[in-house]
Amino acid sequence: MLRTIIIAENTDVQLTIPKEYVGKEIEITILALDELAESKPINVTMADFWNTMSDDTANTLHKDVEKCRNEWE
Repeated sequence: MLRTIIIAENTDVQLTIPKEYVGKEIEITILALDELAESKPINVTMADFWNTMSDDTANTLHKDVEKCRNEWE
């Protein structure tokens, strides 16, 4: 895997890939790192799922979560 960070001087960037990547499916992603720093993580709690699942499903999920927590003790 290759990863590098550059500061673009114009709208064109030339890439040279290793010979072992020729003929393979590769992914090229362009993103601005300052955009990542600006995004805030979304805090999700179980309360956010209120009324989105049946009571039976919610109870089963709750029991599974309690079981997992107890295994950590």
